Formats: sequence, C-alpha cells, structure tokens
Amino acid sequence: MSGHSKWATTKHKKAIIDAKRGKAFTKMAKLVTIATRDGKSGDPTMNPSLRMAIENAKSVSMPKENIDRAIKKGLGEGGGAAIEEITYEAYGPNGVALLIECLTDNKNRTVGDIKAILNKYNGSLAGPGSVSYLFKKVGQIILDESKNTLKGDDLDLVIIDSGADDFEKEDGLCIIICSFNAMHQVRKSLEDAGVTIESSEFVQQPSTLIDLPEDKQSSLVSIIEKLEEIDDVSNIYANLNI
Repeated sequence: MSGHSKWATTKHKKAIIDAKRGKAFTKMAKLVTIATRDGKSGDPTMNPSLRMAIENAKSVSMPKENIDRAIKKGLGEGGGAAIEEITYEAYGPNGVALLIECLTDNKNRTVGDIKAILNKYNGSLAGPGSVSYLFKKVGQIILDESKNTLKGDDLDLVIIDSGADDFEKEDGLCIIICSFNAMHQVRKSLEDAGVTIESSEFVQQPSTLIDLPEDKQSSLVSIIEKLEEIDDVSNIYANLNI
C-alpha cells in the first residue's frame, strides 16, 4: 500500500497547513453537522460517527464553540442551507481516475467550479459508476509516533491485535487501514491500549494503481491542488502510484 500510504502522509501534512488557513475548520464543522444530522443525535456517546468527527475537529485545534455550533446546526437549530455530501467521478490527465468528495450547500456552484478546473487542465467529469468501481471505502487511522509512548514492535503488536488489515510507517506517521465496518472497533481497541490517535476517517482506497513517469505526474498533481482550493471540496482520491 506504499502509494496509498505516501498519499495519506502527504494529505495529512497538508491538513496541518490547511488548519492554519482556516479551511480545515470549515471542513470539520460540516462533517460534525452531517454526522449529527445523519446520526440523529448530538450526543457523541450515542453517535459514533459524531464522536469521530469531534475527535478529528479537536486534532486541528478547532474551538469548542465552533463544534457546539456545528452540532446545533445538525440538530436543525442553526438555520442556513442544508449541507450535502456529493462525490463526483472524473478523469484527470493521462486517464488517471479521480474521486472528488464535496460538502456543499450549493451543488450548481460546486460542480461549476470543478468543471472549470477539469477543463482547464485536460480532465473531464465521468458518468456515475465509471470511476467509483476502481476504489474501495476503508477506514484510515493515523498515528503520530512522537506522541505515543508505545514504540516499535510493541506498537506494531497492538495495531495487529486491533483487527486492522494493514499499516505502514512513514515520516514519523503510522497509517493504519481497516475495513469500513471495523473502523470503530479498531479505533476503540487502539484507544483502550493507550494509543494516541491523530486522526481517523473513511477514505477511498484505489484497488489498482497507475504508474506514470515523473514528468507526467506533475500535471495531475497540479489539477488536484487546484481542485483542493475549492472550499466545497473535502477530499480527492486518485489511482496514481505516487
């Protein structure tokens, strides 16, 4: 899973930078609102998805009042347009498959912004199902090894015993992959063992990766960076082997 791991590490580092710009706060607030709405509860002890969303919000130092406001909105107390989760399927340069996950209160604005960037950088929107079959939704948990007292083989053993499917260490981070249904169980097992979790989320893991020469990778990286600048875009996945 080295390609996926490298991508996860890069995305995690970028998330830290995004937090300084404030975009992470906007994304986390939307995720808290949606988790509250879909789980029909503002109590994280009764709503596992909300608990995960709150923990991720705290990991980027999102203020408690922002979290509380997002929960109230999810309960229908905050007013404003409803937020929707939408995934657009697309192809980037050289036929690389893209999944573009969005959190938006205006679908027309979002798809217009995405189309403009895809057209400019030799990409195109794809029909429903034409790209998504190349990806599988899994749980991803990231640990910062410097923040954990468990090290080396001791940490590895705890991860294996948690029920995770795979893990890889890179640049001081440990990226753990588990099945979609096992996410909450794996996280709880790690926490019970005293592991400090940096973040956890559901991600789209490519089933097969495309290899491109380095000079052709740059055009795809450019289109992803431009798409990530759209406020409504929350995640982008590509089946490129980084």
